[in-house]
Amino acid sequence: MTTLKSRLHDDLTAAIKARDELRASTLRLTLAAIQKEEVAGTQARELSDGEVEKVIAREAKKRREAAEAFAKGGRAESAERERAEGEVLAEYLPKPLSDEELSALVAEAVAEAAAQGSEGPRAMGAIMKLANQKVAGRAEGGRVAAEVKRHLGS
Repeated sequence: MTTLKSRLHDDLTAAIKARDELRASTLRLTLAAIQKEEVAGTQARELSDGEVEKVIAREAKKRREAAEAFAKGGRAESAERERAEGEVLAEYLPKPLSDEELSALVAEAVAEAAAQGSEGPRAMGAIMKLANQKVAGRAEGGRVAAEVKRHLGS
């Protein structure tokens, strides 16, 4: 089984051969971010696919935020490039949850937290922890938090 990191390397090689500059530079930057993460801390280590996914998600979020900033600043060309890079990265991430799927997972988390004795608006932290484990990076934190608040009626 190939790891997500080796798939990124293989795709980078293919993009370079195909002279796909956008894809190649996006994958290069992402692999650099992964490598930086691997050597961070006291000991160098190989990242798991889950950890690599988190790095890719973080890079994709940076692209979205940069695209918004460029769009607000009237730099449409730069914004478009950031969006395109974000789309390349999205191919390596799990499919985002639909609103219905997210709502169902949050409802489960609310029920579990209630079963553990955490209810009402004060339970937000406990519910967020449970919900984020269930969501596993397939929805942004802001979306999850909004859904939890909606379920708590606050």
